[in-house]
Amino acid sequence: MSAPHTTLRPIDLARLVGVSTQQIRNYVDAGILPPAERTDSGYRRLDTRHRRALLAHRALLKGYGPDTARAVMCAVHDDDLPGALTLVDAAHAALHEQRLSLRAAGEALETIAGQSPESTSVPRSGLRIGEVAARLGVRTSALRVWEDFGLIAPQREPMTHYRRYTPADVRDARMVSLLRQGRYPLPQIRSVLDGLRRTGSSEALRAAIVRRHEELTRRATDMLEGSGRLHDYITGHQVSEDR
Repeated sequence: MSAPHTTLRPIDLARLVGVSTQQIRNYVDAGILPPAERTDSGYRRLDTRHRRALLAHRALLKGYGPDTARAVMCAVHDDDLPGALTLVDAAHAALHEQRLSLRAAGEALETIAGQSPESTSVPRSGLRIGEVAARLGVRTSALRVWEDFGLIAPQREPMTHYRRYTPADVRDARMVSLLRQGRYPLPQIRSVLDGLRRTGSSEALRAAIVRRHEELTRRATDMLEGSGRLHDYITGHQVSEDR
């Protein structure tokens, strides 16, 4: 255990977490670390409270992301504990909503993947981009981005060059929309669609959903560690050197 009033330098904390001494100074100035007294010569005088604050912030970073981690620590140092805990609660609620969304998306995607394009209500002549956007509840700009990334490939009308979405294009766009709601990155979505088009199998889809579940589980674990570190810091408990 470190002694409660051990004097530390910015470089000591920088070495602890592998950042620059300037970053430690920036953390103090931003309110991520508590205020630091200065020596007569102007150097910051840090102690074990700053060390515990730094470890709490680094753990929060991993689970909650930079914006929430910064806001939580600043709220703590502004003596706004309810505000800090509200931010933590909101992050956990958002994670729960992602789990629910993923479950719903998985069920819907299984249904869509098992449908033939002809079973949809899309006419054989296809739909224009605005009609597809209205059906999916997305912006036309999103459809263009998905096209640029190679996820969908609507044909062009010979005379007008307007996009024309076939039933298969609409099915693929619906799958992309659902996967994006589940926070899937575009490269992962492309592998799902490629597998479905190539083999007609939804195995890639199931694998993608499993990976996303694993990502959310890892994040939940990281958030648990971050909230534990925050509790250690708020309550003033000392933490072991090897954690």
